[in-house]
Amino acid sequence: MNIITLTINPALDKSAKVDGLVPDQKLQCHSIVYQPGGGGINVSRVLNRLDEQTHCIFTSGGDTGKNLNELLLKEGINPKTISIKAWTRENLSIVDTKTNFQYRFGMPSNGLQDAELDEIKSTLDKYLNNGDILVLSGSLPQNVPADYYARLIKHVSHKNIKIVIDTSGPALTEALKEKVFLVKPNQRELAQWAGKEFLSSTEQEAFALEMVASGKALYIVVSLGARGAFMASKEGIVYQSTPSITVKSTIGAGDSMVAGLIYGIKNDFSVNDILKWGVACGVATTMSEGTNLASKSNIDNVMKMLK
Repeated sequence: MNIITLTINPALDKSAKVDGLVPDQKLQCHSIVYQPGGGGINVSRVLNRLDEQTHCIFTSGGDTGKNLNELLLKEGINPKTISIKAWTRENLSIVDTKTNFQYRFGMPSNGLQDAELDEIKSTLDKYLNNGDILVLSGSLPQNVPADYYARLIKHVSHKNIKIVIDTSGPALTEALKEKVFLVKPNQRELAQWAGKEFLSSTEQEAFALEMVASGKALYIVVSLGARGAFMASKEGIVYQSTPSITVKSTIGAGDSMVAGLIYGIKNDFSVNDILKWGVACGVATTMSEGTNLASKSNIDNVMKMLK
């Protein structure tokens, strides 16, 4: 079983610190760090720290795309790039050291051409085999149809592929019209899936179990923010709370949770331990500054704290 991650809308993430964020002045940034970013890329990075190799596929354009590729190679990840004409976007996060507030700036992508979208399908055909796990994670570029993930799921449906979907908005709504292996919505996204604005805790559990019973997803993991997460599967509902830790940054925490869940699934853990690994990886990332992801030591430490 191979793990293939696809990131259609990656980013070169830049983080920095400022000693006091004030308007109308030139502010001196320091502690500059560049990191590879994007849903599937982050999943691959955390899995790599857990000694799980992946095929990390992403679109890459311009010098920012080359820089992102080089950063992944330095981490021991051998990426599979799909060349595009538009430059890979950059994102920026700034921490004000006087308040410890973090400000996050997401840049729009320049879109993909039809031939480039077709190349994504061809690349998946090259690497996917029966029984593999395909992670479709992250946002879609602005000009890409909202149902593109759904189209990819249909495209590989003739193979016995375990689809893991982690996105939001219309892209998630469209993708969930297809059957998937695992989906990780938050509470708001779960309510939207149910066609409602809000679901109580009891309603959340009931709806998630209903979707599992209908075959829409084998695993539904609902993120509860600082309270942890719950998982619905054919074995019922299990919860996992989070330990009390100092949160330094939430960037990449959701992607890290997906990595932990996949790690548990790949190693045939129980549903309780699958969820525990997911929560541990997500929490471990919040212990890192800026755009840094979970370290192996932090993951191990959080695992020891989880009940």
